[in-house]
Amino acid sequence: MAFIPRQSRRLAVLLAFFPIMLLYVIYTFKLHDFVPSIAYMPTQVSIMEPLSSVVRHKFWPWTAKLDEQHTQQPTPPRSTFTRHIVAVGDLHGDFANARRVLQFSGVTDSFGNWSGNVDFFVQTGDIIDRGDDTIKLYVWMDRLRAQAQKVGGTVLSLMGNHEWMNAIGDWRFVYPSELKTFGSIATRQRILSSGRIGRTWAHNYTTASRLPLHPSIGRPNAPYPASGLQIQVEKDEFNELQVHLNSGNYPLSHAALSFVHGGLAPSYPELTPFPSRINDIASSLLSKVQHRKQPLPHPPHAYPGLPADATPEEHRLYDANGPLWYRGWAMEDDAVVCAQVDEVLKKTGTRRMIMGHTPDFKNIVSRCNGKIIIIDTGISHAYGGVLSALSIHYKLEPIGDEDTGESQQWKETEVVSALYADRQEILATEERVISGNILHELPITLGEENEVDFD
Repeated sequence: MAFIPRQSRRLAVLLAFFPIMLLYVIYTFKLHDFVPSIAYMPTQVSIMEPLSSVVRHKFWPWTAKLDEQHTQQPTPPRSTFTRHIVAVGDLHGDFANARRVLQFSGVTDSFGNWSGNVDFFVQTGDIIDRGDDTIKLYVWMDRLRAQAQKVGGTVLSLMGNHEWMNAIGDWRFVYPSELKTFGSIATRQRILSSGRIGRTWAHNYTTASRLPLHPSIGRPNAPYPASGLQIQVEKDEFNELQVHLNSGNYPLSHAALSFVHGGLAPSYPELTPFPSRINDIASSLLSKVQHRKQPLPHPPHAYPGLPADATPEEHRLYDANGPLWYRGWAMEDDAVVCAQVDEVLKKTGTRRMIMGHTPDFKNIVSRCNGKIIIIDTGISHAYGGVLSALSIHYKLEPIGDEDTGESQQWKETEVVSALYADRQEILATEERVISGNILHELPITLGEENEVDFD
């Protein structure tokens, strides 16, 4: 028998235990939190937890009794979740009235800064045209976006048909006084294409938006239906990982709102996945418009139209049936729209469609029991309409009793209100009782590469 030196035997034993000790150190000191593939994959977790427990109990026997005590403690109590959303329609170059609306709706304080009193602020487009404050408004929106992100809030900005008109070179509604604020036609073209406003359009604005009412459905603007498997992973108060699957029967799957400027026509072929299909087409078209040689503005020059290499999908985006120009939800009879709305809501995974574009100068319009809401009230002095904002208060609170087996029941409350400078009107109130193991956490989408990250 070959003689193995004592030093080599010690080294062999040490190397044999090294992988186990490494896993123990990683998991004990929470180093796996810095490696997503370890932190979130249930297979890796199932390997590390038992190994670390065995080693811990071997070296420190007293930890076995401590772990046993933890497993015997009760499940942490469920908590109530709330979300507050405010949406505002067309602003059309009126900074003063926009300031008033955002202040009385609670989005900003008296100094025009983010108040922290809302979770999401949505502006549905048409900031530009018909007024002189184009630059002020876009700079202000970007400032609010940055302020909101610092405290956990979110600003969602949409491009309306007037943003697209100006990007294309259709300047029919540009006032001479507004043009002077840019200095010259060439400067305005540069700012809207490659300058500050053009860059924020490209990076911070979308043409459609889907906003979940609860985080378990996903992030804002994540595609519906998701192309990958959605799971939820959370740690309870004892640091135990809980993994849950969001299936097609998930009770909150449609607890979301859609926002566009004009409307989602029932016959529009690019509704799914929503809103990513629309936004991908819009991003492609905007890049083509901004990077071509800027045409002389219309009027007085000829209408430039879309770029020569625009695809059929990009033409459909900008035509009368597309999400920028469609007015059917505002103009058609109740019998027509209420018969069509549920199919569109089903396709987009939403409960309500919210849009601007078609003004009612007296009030926010709610149709089909709040499934369709039009929020353009002519806020700009160019129209002289009423100042308004839409408010949505959402709450999900636990109900039921552990002893009766109803511990997975929840009461869902949604209150939709129209806010005016001197009053508030409730447009819709809905309460539902749902059942399910619901976590107030964002899901992890396996196989989804295009999920929008707002962090």
